[in-house]
Amino acid sequence: MIRINDSSLARRLFAVGVCASLALAAVNVRAADAFALSSPGVADGGTLDSSHAASANNCGGGNMSPALQWQNAPAGTKSYAITMFDPDGAKGLGIAHWVLYGVAPSATGLGAGATPPAGSVAGTNRTGGLGYRGPCPPVGEVPHHYLVQIYALDLPPDALPAGLTRDALQAAMKDHVLAATSIVLRYGR
Repeated sequence: MIRINDSSLARRLFAVGVCASLALAAVNVRAADAFALSSPGVADGGTLDSSHAASANNCGGGNMSPALQWQNAPAGTKSYAITMFDPDGAKGLGIAHWVLYGVAPSATGLGAGATPPAGSVAGTNRTGGLGYRGPCPPVGEVPHHYLVQIYALDLPPDALPAGLTRDALQAAMKDHVLAATSIVLRYGR
């Protein structure tokens, strides 16, 4: 018969418990400090109100960009880029509603419908125009999903040319993204 030294087992179990607690605490600290994006007043997965919809083509909206806030950008961030993409639009091919880049590293948010920050660059949206173009999904369709992404870049704010499309911006950002985060907003008519 094998006898187990109860105090030795207790010490080992205590040590394992302490290690597990420290590991869990480290994960929670990292999660709390993660680069994060939010839209004040709208939860991730929440529904935009009609003020954010396009104002043209009977879309019924005010074409007001959603408010955004971000925090915990990584060290070395020199600028931000923001995109809003509808993967459900164009029968699943997707539509770019907003492309904005060259946002200063000191920025931590944009107000609803706010003029883009000084020095930032508006990219080309779904209509070929510059700046924000609100949602306008077909009437009666299931609400579309709008993926809003922010990228922390190691590029200075003036590094990229004006008027880039979402695809061209993504190509230009390759190898320059320090971190990215996103939220999903929904809208239907």
